[in-house]
Parts: sequence; C-alpha cells; structure tokens
Amino acid sequence: MRYRDVATRKVGLLGLVMITGRLPVAMAPFALVFLVRETEGGYRLGALLSAAFVAGEAVGAPLLGVRVKGERIRLHVGCGLAAAGVLFAGLAFARTAPEPVLIALAFLVGVAPAASPGGIQVLQANVVAEEAVQKVFSLGAALTQGIWAAAPVLVTLLALQVSPGAPLLLAAVLAGTAALLLVFLKVRMRRPEAPARPAGRARTLASAWPVFLMNAAGMYLLASLELFLPALLESRHISLHWAGVLLGLLAAVNAAAALCYGLRSWPGSHRTQSTVLLLATSLCVCLVGVVPGLLWITLLLVLAGFLDSAAALSRSLSLRAAIPQDMHLAAYSVNYSVIGIGYGGSAVAASFLLAHGSPLLGIAAGAAFTSLLTLAAHVGERRPRAQSRGRQSEATPAADAR
Repeated sequence: MRYRDVATRKVGLLGLVMITGRLPVAMAPFALVFLVRETEGGYRLGALLSAAFVAGEAVGAPLLGVRVKGERIRLHVGCGLAAAGVLFAGLAFARTAPEPVLIALAFLVGVAPAASPGGIQVLQANVVAEEAVQKVFSLGAALTQGIWAAAPVLVTLLALQVSPGAPLLLAAVLAGTAALLLVFLKVRMRRPEAPARPAGRARTLASAWPVFLMNAAGMYLLASLELFLPALLESRHISLHWAGVLLGLLAAVNAAAALCYGLRSWPGSHRTQSTVLLLATSLCVCLVGVVPGLLWITLLLVLAGFLDSAAALSRSLSLRAAIPQDMHLAAYSVNYSVIGIGYGGSAVAASFLLAHGSPLLGIAAGAAFTSLLTLAAHVGERRPRAQSRGRQSEATPAADAR
C-alpha cells in the first residue's frame, strides 16, 4: 500500500484538524513567555505560566482521556478544543491581571485540550483500514514535526511585529477552527471485540508500563540533546547560531524518517524495533558530545533524528497493540502525560548539570540514563510473555491427562 492510497477526504480533513488543533498547543509555552515579558513579572512570570501550562497538560491528559471512549471521542476532543479557544482568548486580554489569575488560566488552558493529541491519534486509526494504520501514523508524525518546528517562528513574528497577545489570539482562532472541523468529520469507530471491564481498566493501563517508560526515556534523551546543544557548541567554539540550524535540521529529519518508516513493514516486532532503535539513538547522542567538529556533530544528529523518529513510531504501534481498542484514548493520553514528565525531568537534570558539570557530562548522562530505562522496559516487556508461556506449558500436560 502506498501513501496515495490513504489520501482520502477524511484523512485530509483530519490533517487540517491536527494542524489547527496541535499548533495552539505547540505555540502556548513560548507565547506565554512573550505575553508577559514586558510586564512587571517579566521572564520569571513567563516561565511560571509555561510551567503551569505543561502541568495542566500532564494532569489533564490522563484525567480526561481515561473517562472517554467509543463514539464520544470526537465530541470530547471538540469540546476540549473549544474550551481551550475561549481560555486562550481570555489570556490574551488578561496580560495585566494578577499573577495567581494568570497562572490559574495557564493551568486550565493546559488541561482543556490535553486529551486532543490522544483523541486525534485514535481518530487516525479509525479513518483508514487496519493495514493502513502505520502509514497514517507516519503521516501524522511528520505533520506534527512540522507543526512543532513552525510554532516558535510564528510566535516570535506575531509577538514582535503585531502585539504580545497576538500569538494567543491566533491560538484561540485555531483551536476554535479545529473544534468546528470535527463537526464535519464523520468517523465510524471500530467496535472492540472484548471491551475492558471498568474495574480492570487501571490494571490494563498499568500493564503497558514498559511502553510508557520507554516513551519517557525517549523524550528525556531528545530533551537532553536540545537543552545541552547550545552549551556544547559554545564549549567547542562553534557559533551559537548553529544551534537553531541544527535543531531545525533535526525536526526536518524526524519528519522525513517518519515518512520513510511508513513506506513498508520492517523486520522484528514493534517492541524489538523500539528497543534497538532507542539504544542506537542513545549511542548517537552520546557520540555527539564526544566528536570534535561541526560536520561530525551534524552527521550524528541526522542519524539520531532518523532513529529517534522510527523508534517513536514503533512505540506508538506497540502501545496500540498492547491495549484493548476501547482503551486506546486512555493509553495515548497517559502516554502524552508521561512524555511531558520525561521532558520535565530532563529540564531539571539539565539545570543542575549545567551549573555543576559540563555539556559533555550532561549529554553522556542523558544517553546512559535513557539506555538504562530502555533496558528496564525491555526486560519488563519480556517477563509477562515468559510467564504466559510457562502457564501454557503447565496447562498442556493437565489437558493431556484429562
């Protein structure tokens, strides 16, 4: 199957929903900094608002995602995006409000659309046939990379050329547009063969902890690279202008790799792929901190970007296979929250290591920690399968005896 075969009206409409629904979320942390940078609170308040927004996402994603399933997903995502649009507009006009009010609004605007990434991913899998899911996920990953690459540029231009609140007003319009587009998107959800019982939903989600852990590890590694790269370049006497160029290149490579991954099926299970690819990415990132020149750093970043993108897609497919269909939104929402925790943990570690260590130490520590988490997740995935095989082998003689 080719990408041309999934170029349907529903896939195109869902692509517009992704752009208009995810761009406001990608813009928000940076836009909140620009909103208050010229006020009395300055960059300190901007950092607090960004942290409140991210905390709202981390809390809201599992809280909202776990409660919704089936045909209500589209309605739930649309309502969340519509509420986010109202809150974004409120923040744009409330830049001189007291700090507690701004922090509360930032937290709520993080909560409102928190289930939308997971909801959109569920809708992606239901607008095409089962054999085309990998291709649609690949297209979505490439589009997401483009969105996250464009968001900072868009925020900077609007905040500096128009007004400090302009990026948030655009975010409000985009979120409202995404909610409206969902009204026209008709998706027939696949019926699960065996819906999970309410009492066992938490246990089912907990059984996927190795995938969640590996996703947190992957984001921890990527965040370590982004946070330490400017300091690493400076220590090598390389112009800091290259930091933006290299990170932009990394986003472009991630998008290209996502499209390449969707071209065909690859050897090994998705679980094995994610483990091998993430370990290889860790090695490339570690080498980035060791090699001497800009050329070698660039080549290793390109390779790391390809491997990381393929690893992320294999983890998404692995999570989809590990969780019953009626719990996919809950799983994707928990996963989104875990990824945010991975990024936050890396930021905390970076702040300590940059003050008391070196960029090389920070990058090496991030790669080593990611590798340890990856191996722990891999062992955790293998153990239940080994126990299951053991129970089956014990049951066979008993059946023969009967």
